[in-house]
Formats: sequence, C-alpha cells, structure tokens
Amino acid sequence: MKQGKDVENPESRFFAVLLAAAKLPGVRIQREAYLRSALARHCSQDDIRRAVRETPAAAGITVEVLDKVANDSIRYETAKVSALSAAAGIPGILALPATVPADTAQYVGHMLRIAQKLAYLYSWPDLFSEEGEEADDATKGVLTLFFGVMFGTQSANAAVGKVAGMMSEQVAKKLPQKALTQGVVYPIVKKVAAYLGVKMTKETFAKSVSKAIPLVGAAVSGTLTFATYLPMAKRLKKHLSGLPLAEPSRRAADGDVIDGEVMEEYESFSDAPAGELEKPQS
Repeated sequence: MKQGKDVENPESRFFAVLLAAAKLPGVRIQREAYLRSALARHCSQDDIRRAVRETPAAAGITVEVLDKVANDSIRYETAKVSALSAAAGIPGILALPATVPADTAQYVGHMLRIAQKLAYLYSWPDLFSEEGEEADDATKGVLTLFFGVMFGTQSANAAVGKVAGMMSEQVAKKLPQKALTQGVVYPIVKKVAAYLGVKMTKETFAKSVSKAIPLVGAAVSGTLTFATYLPMAKRLKKHLSGLPLAEPSRRAADGDVIDGEVMEEYESFSDAPAGELEKPQS
C-alpha cells in the first residue's frame, strides 16, 4: 500500500522517472569527452585541456563561443528526441520500472542529455561520478532545478542562481551537497519536483492522445516533442549562460580550485509562494 502511495505522490513520481531515465543507455554524458569534442572546432588545444581540467570559464572561453557550441548541441538533441518520439523507439525499455511510461522516460532522458551538455559548457562540475552508479542526492537536486528552469519556474531560476553563486565564490569543483540536500535550496528542490511530477503527467497524457490518432499519430507526437523540447532547452541555455559561473573572468590560478564542499551560509528563500512555481519565465 505504501508503494502505491509513493507512486501517486507527484514528488516521488518525478524522482522515479528521473532515476529510471538516468539509467538508460546513452543518457549520461561523459564530461571530458563531450568538452573535447564540442570545443574542438572553436578553441586551441591548450584551452580545451584547461577547460577539461578546470572549467571552460577558467580556460577563458567566451560565452559567445560557448553559445555557438550550445546551439549545436541543442539542435542535435532536439532532432534526435523528435525522431525517436515519432518512431516511439527507446533503448533499454525493458529495464524500465512498470510505473514509468516508456515515452516519458525517453523524453526525460533527452532532457538529461541536454542539461548535462549545457551544464558542462557553462562551467558546472561533473554531475555523475561513475556510469553504473545511481545519481546522488545533490545531483538529483541540481537536475531537478535544471528541469524546473526548462519548464519556466521562477523558484528554480532563483535556486540555480544561488547554487551557482556558492560555487563561483568558492571556486569549487563539486556541487554544494549540503545546500542541495538539507540547506536553503532543498525546500525549493522538493517543491519543483512535486510541480514537475504533476506537469509530466499532463504532458504524457497529451502525447498519448496524439498517438491515438490513426496514421498521423506518430507525426503529431514528433511535432509535439519538437515544439516543447526546443524552447525548454533554449530556456536553460539562456539561464546558465547568464550566471557568474560562466564568465571567463572567473579564472582561477593553478592549484586554487577547491575540491570540496561549499559551506557558505546564504539567507533562506525557501518560503517563496508555491504559486511562483507555476509562473513561467519568458
């Protein structure tokens, strides 16, 4: 009975889909390989090496260059997810829990792919430690906030900005575990997860209705995916590119990068009205 209640809970539903999608083949992006490949046509080998070792911002790579690379990645992922949606094909579908619809996991998997690519371009740290390991709580928290930004929630925008501010001030190479799991950002993570759990149910319903239309169902589904995925990816790109963490001026001297927890205390903003979660950003 308890398991049934967990599935019905929007927050639990969202995290179940997120974790299931993260385990699908090809969803996790290898940070070093991606940065080397994506920056190869735009940056020197010295800059690429420093971007991998530290961050693109520390390597002095301008936001204008990163925006070009980000747009290429967005176009690639949008075309791929739209084609897969139309074909209703997904690798690893048999491994999905029975409570996670295949089309939803597929869509979330591609949201995860573009979220990782954009995060690495705009100087966020590696989000997954090992391919086979489940996402830790800090990673689940920051990915939830990224998804919230993609869906246009103001509270997620503010929380991502707070996390980025903590990291840029401390030149940290890891996510602020404490803030994302029990600190000032955590209540926002929970609210955004609950909102997304409800939102994804509505999106899944809309897609299932489109697929019920004879002959044109696949085309409608692919078009619907394209129409929703592209603006969401662009919304996340715009937000991450505008944060201080992405600024090339934030270049640390060799050996000054802190490989540890961000302990900075920030004033709480967890009392933001729940209604803010549903108010989209332009």
